[in-house]
Amino acid sequence: MEQNPRGGLGQSHRKGFAPNPPELVEQILPRVLVVDDEPNQRTALASMISSWGYETRCAADGEEALVRIDEFKPAVIVTDLMMPRMDGPTLLRRLAGAEGSPPAIMLTAFGSIETAIEMIHDLGAFWFLEKPLQPGALRVLLKRAVEHRRLEDENRRLGRQLSSQGVLGEMVGASAAIREAFLLINQVAPTSATVLITGESGTGKELAARAIHRLSPRSSAPFLALNCAALPETLIESELFGAEKGAFTGAVERRAGCFELAGGGTLLLDEIGDMPLATQAKLLRVLEDRKVRRLGGSKEIAVDVRLIASTNADLPQAIAEGRFREDLFFRLNVFQLHLPPLRSRIEDLVPLCAAMLPELNARHGCTAGAISPAAFATLQAHHWPGNVRELRNALERAVILAGAGEIQPAHLPGFDAGSRGPGPLPAQEGFVDLAVGATIEQAERALIDATLRHTDGNRTRAAAILGISIKTLFNKLKEYESGGRD
Repeated sequence: MEQNPRGGLGQSHRKGFAPNPPELVEQILPRVLVVDDEPNQRTALASMISSWGYETRCAADGEEALVRIDEFKPAVIVTDLMMPRMDGPTLLRRLAGAEGSPPAIMLTAFGSIETAIEMIHDLGAFWFLEKPLQPGALRVLLKRAVEHRRLEDENRRLGRQLSSQGVLGEMVGASAAIREAFLLINQVAPTSATVLITGESGTGKELAARAIHRLSPRSSAPFLALNCAALPETLIESELFGAEKGAFTGAVERRAGCFELAGGGTLLLDEIGDMPLATQAKLLRVLEDRKVRRLGGSKEIAVDVRLIASTNADLPQAIAEGRFREDLFFRLNVFQLHLPPLRSRIEDLVPLCAAMLPELNARHGCTAGAISPAAFATLQAHHWPGNVRELRNALERAVILAGAGEIQPAHLPGFDAGSRGPGPLPAQEGFVDLAVGATIEQAERALIDATLRHTDGNRTRAAAILGISIKTLFNKLKEYESGGRD
C-alpha cells in the first residue's frame, strides 16, 4: 500500500472508485466527515471510506469542520489530531456537550497516543487509531461508530416522544408508575444484562421486551418470543434447543431452536414460571455455557443471544413450593422490571384510548369517535383485572358496536358490580332464565338467542358481545338450525 511521508494512506485507493448515485447517497448512506490538513491524506482517506459505502466530505482543519458539520450533518467524524488553526482536541472541546454531536475517531501519530486517550476520557472521542492506518481496523470502528450514533439518535427521539406524549415504542402512558418503567427500559436496553419482566397478565410484558430489543445494539438482529406455557413438555425443549432428524417421533428433518434462530438478537421466554423443571435445568446450563445441544445431537453449538424472561407468577413462592429452580431465578433476575397493573395507573386511560381507537377503527372499517363522558366514567370505575389487554378488547367491541359516532356506555361490555369483571350483557338489558338441570348446550343456546334479540338480529354485534368470532357464531347457529343440538 502506498503511503505518504506522514505515514498515512496514498492515492492508490482512488483508482476504480465509482461514486453512488446522488439519490441513493441522500437516502441510505451514512455520512462521514474527514478532517485533515494534508490534502493528499484526506482525499485518499475519503475515497477509501466512500468505497465502503459511506458518503464523505472533507475539511482542512477544525474551523472548516465546524462549518461542514452544520451543513453536512455527518454521522461520524474522522479527524487528525495535530492541525493548524484548530486542532483535533480543540474541535472536540467545541463539540463537547452539544446535543447530537457526532462521534469522533481520532487519528494520531506515534508519540501522541496519551493525548488521544485523554481525548476519549475527557472529551468523549469514540476511539483513536495510530498511523499508519490499518484499513480493516478503521472499517470496523466506522461501523461501530455509526451504530453508536444511530442508537443515540433513537434514544433522543424516544426521549422527546416520551416527555411530550408518554410513548415508548408501543407502550403508552404518562403516569408516574409507567414513566418509571420507561426510565428503567431506557437504562437497561443498551446493556447486555438479562432482564426479568414481572407483572400481571395483560400489562404489556412482551411490548416492554420488544422496546428493550429495539433500543439495544442488537436491534438489527432477530427478536423471538416463546410462550413457555403454550407448549407441552415434550415439545418445549426442541423449540428452545432444536432437534436432529430422528431425535423423536415426527422429527423428519434437522431443526434449529430459538437460541440459534435468535442468534445475535434477543430471545423472550414468556411465562417462564410455567417451564418444566427438567427444561429449567437445561436452560440454566445454556445460560452458563452459552452453548446449546440439539435434541439427538452430540455437538455443542455456541450461541450469542440476549435473554429476557417474563412471568405473571410469584417466582419466590414457586421456589418455596419446589416448582422453580432457585439458581435459575438468580441467573435470570439480573435486572428486574415490574410493569404496574392498569388499576394503579387509571390516569393512563386517556392516552391509552387515544392510541388504540384509530387503529381499531382502521382494522374494522369503523369511524367511532370520542368516548362519551358516561362511557369514560364506566371505564374509570372498572377494576381492570385483565389490564391493558382487557381495555383493548373492551374498546374493540365498543368500536364494532358503535360503528360511527360517539362511544356510549351501551357499547361497552357489561361490568358486574361485585366482581367488576366483564359480563355478557349490561344489567339493564335483562336476564337469561334457565331451569335447574339445564344442560350447558341449552344455556349456550339461550344466551345466544337473548344476545341476538338484544342486537335486533345483528350477528356481528352479537358475536362481539359474546366474545366469540363471527365465524363461530355462524357455525353454532347453523348447528341449531340443522337440529344438531338441543
